[in-house]
Amino acid sequence: MAAENTEGKNLPAEGEKIDKEIASLMEQPGNLPEGSGEKKQKRRVSRRKIFIGAAVIAVLAGVFLVVGGGGEDAMKVNVVNPARRDMESSLTISGPVSGTDSVDIVSNVHAEILQIAVSEGERVTKGQLIAVLDDTALRRELEIAKNAYDLAVSTCSEMDKEAELGYEKALRDVKTAQDNYDRMKVLFDGGSVPQVELEAAQSALGDAILNRESYTILDGKAVAPESYRIKVETEKLQYEKALKQIDDTQILAPIDGTLVRVNAKVGRFADRMEDDTPLFEIMNLDTLEMKVQISEYSIGKVSVGQEVEISADILDGEKLRGEVVSISPTGEEKDGSSTERVVPTMIRITDTDTKLIAGITARAKIILDRAENVLTVPVSAALQLGDKIYIQTVRDGVIHQIPVTIGIEDDVNMEVIPEEGETIDEQTQVLEAPSADYTEGMAAAAVQ
Repeated sequence: MAAENTEGKNLPAEGEKIDKEIASLMEQPGNLPEGSGEKKQKRRVSRRKIFIGAAVIAVLAGVFLVVGGGGEDAMKVNVVNPARRDMESSLTISGPVSGTDSVDIVSNVHAEILQIAVSEGERVTKGQLIAVLDDTALRRELEIAKNAYDLAVSTCSEMDKEAELGYEKALRDVKTAQDNYDRMKVLFDGGSVPQVELEAAQSALGDAILNRESYTILDGKAVAPESYRIKVETEKLQYEKALKQIDDTQILAPIDGTLVRVNAKVGRFADRMEDDTPLFEIMNLDTLEMKVQISEYSIGKVSVGQEVEISADILDGEKLRGEVVSISPTGEEKDGSSTERVVPTMIRITDTDTKLIAGITARAKIILDRAENVLTVPVSAALQLGDKIYIQTVRDGVIHQIPVTIGIEDDVNMEVIPEEGETIDEQTQVLEAPSADYTEGMAAAAVQ
């Protein structure tokens, strides 16, 4: 570019030389007699030389304007000056507001609702009575279950005693049979009894042993057969189930919170709600949360602990504070028509006692980064050439391209950091609309 500027500075001298040549040519025809053929011939020659000279001047003047720049005919470009400002990078996404803890209360008890003890919107505490169901039929079932359980326990106890006595007798029978067999064996060996008597004694011993082995031994003690204990456990479960159903006729709040929905009605059966809706919905509204779906393309910029600004129509312009409290370790489908994946992310609203309510949609502005007093230009001023980003400036009447690194950016402005060896300040004239057609050293006139 230095060679081009030097050449531009030599143009005025070249122009003076051409002007002198033209003046000389203009003077020559005046020395000839008017009407002379030689005069006419030289006049034609002079006009030709003048035309050629004028053309050279025009070309050289054009080169001067392009190379030297800054003239009235130079390419005009709109420029802006960089400005220092505080920058904030953010991601805005919408999602539903809910309480930090919520419970849907349902019932599998087939009983009529007799009483609803609370109203929608009322705060409740854990263990507080919410509704009462009719337990008349359930108490009859409880009595039957109790009787069946008691009978099973009693029967099993009797069989335990019987087994204990039977086992003691079986042990005595085995000892008696063993003694008899031993005696018969001695007599048989001495030839005093026939073999048939020895075999009879041996058979009796075997029967006694089999009878002893038929008993169930538990912890060294004979007990009733396993089927009796199974019967006891079965009846016990039925009895406990009946007891629980009686308890469940008193519907209690499982958590502290606000009763946000009352779908139950007196006179209806608790286990037969329309569309499987819960009887009651309780939500802890002391602290609110938002569950948002963040695109897989943006989730890498989000981290737990980042500051969030919450807004909603119900707030009438008020902004609430929040923070990112959890990010799901897995993504999921955005919807059936998109291949994009999203990552569920939980935002907790840290401000309390606000007009924000659960069940509405709010906007969450996640603050990704902040910087103070940084040099910025409009986003439109960035030009990517290859793998680098440039801003184009006008300096000394020509285009100059400065490679930069982009820092924080928003929808309008971006932070620019020039590469080493380059400088940018508030007086730099930056092209608002850069173009790959504008090359280094091209003449340009800045327009602000």
